[in-house]
Amino acid sequence: MINLRYHLVSLAAVLFSLAAGIAIGAGLLDDAGASIASNQNRQQDISPAVAGFDAAYAENTGPDLIRDSLSDQSVVVFTTPGAQDAQVTGIVENLQTAGAQVTGQVALTSKLLAPANRQFSEGVANQSGGDAVTGESAYQRIGSALARAYLGTETAETDQDARTIRSAFVQGELLDQTTEPEQTATLAVIVTGPASPDDADYGAVVAQLAPALDDASSGVLVTGPVSSSEDRGIVGRVRAADGTQDISTFDVTDSATGRIMAVAALAREAEGNPGSWGTSRAADGPIP
Repeated sequence: MINLRYHLVSLAAVLFSLAAGIAIGAGLLDDAGASIASNQNRQQDISPAVAGFDAAYAENTGPDLIRDSLSDQSVVVFTTPGAQDAQVTGIVENLQTAGAQVTGQVALTSKLLAPANRQFSEGVANQSGGDAVTGESAYQRIGSALARAYLGTETAETDQDARTIRSAFVQGELLDQTTEPEQTATLAVIVTGPASPDDADYGAVVAQLAPALDDASSGVLVTGPVSSSEDRGIVGRVRAADGTQDISTFDVTDSATGRIMAVAALAREAEGNPGSWGTSRAADGPIP
């Protein structure tokens, strides 16, 4: 009988052959010092036939792997500049398949994530969040304001204090609420895009925001495509930062199977088992 483990291993094999372009994953790319541009070109060279197989395989096996794994959870989806719409949509759909209530989708703008705007962003957080804003550093305080606005240990109706913070961040062009949540969520997913020249700075900021979000909720996952886990990518920066050991990461959202595994990673995070999964740059192996 084909069991769950068989499916997981099969999904991982497809995932890495697609996203990394080699049988084992991204390890050989690391050793060769491949650039971000060459990594992206390699992904673009995946044949339509193989990509079609990946999508069909994920569609037919994925729901059984993740169904009801998040049935008691609610999730807010944050995105960073460069996050791919198709990948975000796929993750949202998989979250819903897993039984999660997706409360909304919120873009963290380049203005929020640029270190040059730290003082302005902290001022918005302090003025709008009042006593709810805590933390020693600027980004801890900003993160605590965002957590008060969107997260909690239980799903609950959004109150006026949360709406005040959201409004201030939107008016300050620090956030763009693609779909404004009507409720607070118990989990957060931060979806990133391919590594870009700005991502080293953005990643350092996300690495400081994420622990504050995690402290106010049942967990946070930072996820993106293969190149996002390079040294300059946001996932890579989060993994390398101090104080992010409770933040889960996954780095293969550029395949349909990877987007299934991203949701599996969030389920592990919600159980209190954070980890780093995906390519060979992930410390805990390919499969959550």
